[in-house]
Amino acid sequence: MTTDPASQPSQAARTLVDRARAVMDAALRSAAEVTRSGELLDDHQVHGERIAYLATQVRAAEDLVGYVERVAAGGTPDALHERMAFAYAAEVTHALRSQVEAAWADFGLTEADIAPLHAADTREAVRVGLDGAFLRAIGRDVITTGGANHIALEDEVATLTRDMAREFAKNEVAPYAQEIHRQDLTVPEQMLARFCEQGFFGSSIPEEYGGTGMGDLPMVIITEELSAASLAAAGSLATRPEILAKALVAGGTEEQRREWLPKIATGEALVAIAVTEPDFGSDVASIKTRAEPAEVNGVRGWRISGAKAWSTFSGRANLLALLARTNPDASLGGRGLSLFMIEKPAYTGHHWRFEQPEGGVMEGTANPTPGYRGMHSFTIAIDNIFVPHTHLVGGDEGIDRGFYLQMGGFAAGRLQTGGRGVGLAQAALEKACAYVTQRQQFGQPLSEYQLTQYKIGVMATHVAAARQITYASARTFTTRAVEPSMSKLLACDIAGEVSREAQLLHGGWGYSEEDPISRYVVDALVLPIFEGAKPILELRVIARGLLAAL
Repeated sequence: MTTDPASQPSQAARTLVDRARAVMDAALRSAAEVTRSGELLDDHQVHGERIAYLATQVRAAEDLVGYVERVAAGGTPDALHERMAFAYAAEVTHALRSQVEAAWADFGLTEADIAPLHAADTREAVRVGLDGAFLRAIGRDVITTGGANHIALEDEVATLTRDMAREFAKNEVAPYAQEIHRQDLTVPEQMLARFCEQGFFGSSIPEEYGGTGMGDLPMVIITEELSAASLAAAGSLATRPEILAKALVAGGTEEQRREWLPKIATGEALVAIAVTEPDFGSDVASIKTRAEPAEVNGVRGWRISGAKAWSTFSGRANLLALLARTNPDASLGGRGLSLFMIEKPAYTGHHWRFEQPEGGVMEGTANPTPGYRGMHSFTIAIDNIFVPHTHLVGGDEGIDRGFYLQMGGFAAGRLQTGGRGVGLAQAALEKACAYVTQRQQFGQPLSEYQLTQYKIGVMATHVAAARQITYASARTFTTRAVEPSMSKLLACDIAGEVSREAQLLHGGWGYSEEDPISRYVVDALVLPIFEGAKPILELRVIARGLLAAL
């Protein structure tokens, strides 16, 4: 490592992440041995959570360092992000060393295993990367740019997509975002229409099925830019369609793909998801809503009865993707579930009721929430709703396979939620930079104070790390990978952290509902909860996925 890490931050960051990776891998091997590759993880939940989070931070540091190395190799070095990469690598290395030392018995490592973290040059690099003056310098530069995100995307399609989505967010979403939040309105119809015209719903749907086929990275970037304007009224619009589209691509019949994917891509079919139940959240395998074979007027189908909760957008949506138990043997858990598509009329407001000609009834009531307003999340009572067999995803082959298909869709939803977290955090960062530049206290702008600069430096560094782990996960996305869940975990935590710090920098005005920063704070509260609550994500998805691979 260089004698002066600050003079070559990219090189110093690379050395730190390589050493952190070596120790992290040793920690994972030890945890896999203790838990029998994750089988006994419930006997070691505290350590499992610890391992999942540290592995996520190390991965984010690697992705941020990888970004600065690639753009430098391509002839367009990013000096600011090089310093951020070094600062974040130092933070992660320090956190890893501290956690190992504090829980020595749980980690089960030897002194030789952690020697890279105790090397003199490692310790010196960590001190330099976490030095207050170093982070203040980052903060000053970020404030000068207004916190704006203009990083190289290394992809022409992604760059054009960002420009288009950013312009749409500025002109079509931002002017209405605060009113939608404060009045708890449904997303305006004119905004939905313009959203559909832009093709945002079809960004990751293959061209042969009516989508744009741009892939998962443009999809994430669209989500990020729209979420910066409004998490609920724009950034989350494509999440539910994305979940169903992925399930159809993975396991739908060819007839279903050709009928429904084009409708999803154009927004003709506006999708809501009904999985969670009043008594079961993340424990999807315990779902009680039942579907029984039935026939109506010679049409083969199913009668569905039960209850769903937290079904976001299910009022305005006209297509409900619902998971129900088709095998009455509850001991089968997730293996006895099927995924259905239920057509319904669109409703606005906080309550809706749908009475089928076939005799079934569905009724939804919105759950009041402090934030994430604009789409409304409903509790739904379902009584004897008839669904044609053609609307069971996968047809005969899809019976009892809904859990698998839905979980694959949720992986896409988690990746997209990483983008949502990044977008919200970016909005809070930019708002903070604008405020501290304009606001004066004790004779000088807030931006001139050391603590302000330090906080902005840390905030910007964390947003950069969340962005790069999310982009990297999008580039290599598969439904079985743990990286989408890692991006969701980190980006959502960072959105909460950055929005709260930004609110504090606003002082009393940050608590006013008239200021968007208060909206960012309450919107961020939901991010670690949906698409897999944080503890479940850490234990059941990330930790188990990492340990099962060893």
